[in-house]
Amino acid sequence: MSRPRGVAVTGIGLTTPAGVGTETGWRALCAGVSTATADPRLAGMPVTFSCRVPDGALEAAVGRRLGWRLDRFIQLALVTSREAVRDAGLDPAAWEGERVGVVIGVGSGSHDTCVETYTHLAQERYRAVSPTTIPRSSPNMAAGEVGIDLKAFGPNFCVSTACASGATALGTAKALVESGVCDIVIAGGSESAPSSPMAVAAFWRMGALSVRNDDPAAASRPFDADRDGFVLGEGAGILVLERLEHARARGARVHALLTGYGASADAHHPTMPHPDGEGATRAASAALADACLTPRDIGHVNAHGTGTRLNDLTEARMLRRVFGTPPAVTATKGALGHAIGGAGAIEAVCCVLAVRRQVIHPTVNLDRLDPEIDLDVVRGEPRPCRLEAAASFSFGFGGQNACLVFTRP
Repeated sequence: MSRPRGVAVTGIGLTTPAGVGTETGWRALCAGVSTATADPRLAGMPVTFSCRVPDGALEAAVGRRLGWRLDRFIQLALVTSREAVRDAGLDPAAWEGERVGVVIGVGSGSHDTCVETYTHLAQERYRAVSPTTIPRSSPNMAAGEVGIDLKAFGPNFCVSTACASGATALGTAKALVESGVCDIVIAGGSESAPSSPMAVAAFWRMGALSVRNDDPAAASRPFDADRDGFVLGEGAGILVLERLEHARARGARVHALLTGYGASADAHHPTMPHPDGEGATRAASAALADACLTPRDIGHVNAHGTGTRLNDLTEARMLRRVFGTPPAVTATKGALGHAIGGAGAIEAVCCVLAVRRQVIHPTVNLDRLDPEIDLDVVRGEPRPCRLEAAASFSFGFGGQNACLVFTRP
């Protein structure tokens, strides 16, 4: 495998239902621990559990001054971006802010504030509508607040491609760095869907959610024969992407290189993937071409792996189509649930860690591989292996597909 040049990943941040911080999340993933638990806010609903960042952990990290005015999806983005910047060894007080951009993927923004506002409107209590409703609920404010907090004066925006949003944000950020517009981009995804009963009710009504109310910890089962839907999760994953020359000039540690990005549309159905995975195949091919790699060069795939019957089967077919004999596969959502707009970025962080530490975390709750799914899925315990390159796949409603390729620096 030729060693391509790419965009340096110099910082990573992770906030998940396992807790705040990259090490906390990675330890839980390697331990094969499910974070799904009964959720008191969902009592009496058809689905009564979720994967949620532990109460108090996020609030303590954000602080009271900001916590009162920022909705949860913004808090997740802010805390995780701060960790990634610290990890990169960067000081916002000293950097050239005009050359620093922010791109955050968000699936839907804030349901909680909107539901509260609609309740006030239905009761004609107009004075009860908070003047902070718009700035705390608009999806773009995840990026906006990160830029304000870190004094990043470059391009600043949100992207929204449903469950592919976090991966799309990273691909977009890669382009900003490669084009020369930015030296540094803080990029990833954030979502707080489980905090909203409205989101739970809507996804349940679609038939997308697991209904294992009697055993939440066993509910998220990617690729398992007994899977019955995904589990809503929340969290954020943030990467600091930097021009390789810029990183080397300041002596930065480089975790990995983001060398490939591919995106496509199924143009097939609003919610169902193309049955043969044609759109996802195009995204994978584009990412490999961007990275100047062949399928044989990829040693690991972090799958979208939601745990729905149709999506897992379609993804497995696509991986066979792209790779012939696919490399070792894992599905992060088995442990952390599906963080919608944040999922692709959380899984990108996992790919970076796999490449840097040369180990693949296991897929939780995979007791009996679906006989129609012919994949080497890592399960039981972490698998040490020599990795030169890894790929992460993300797919969203609307038929939106994204693939990222990371390589060793």
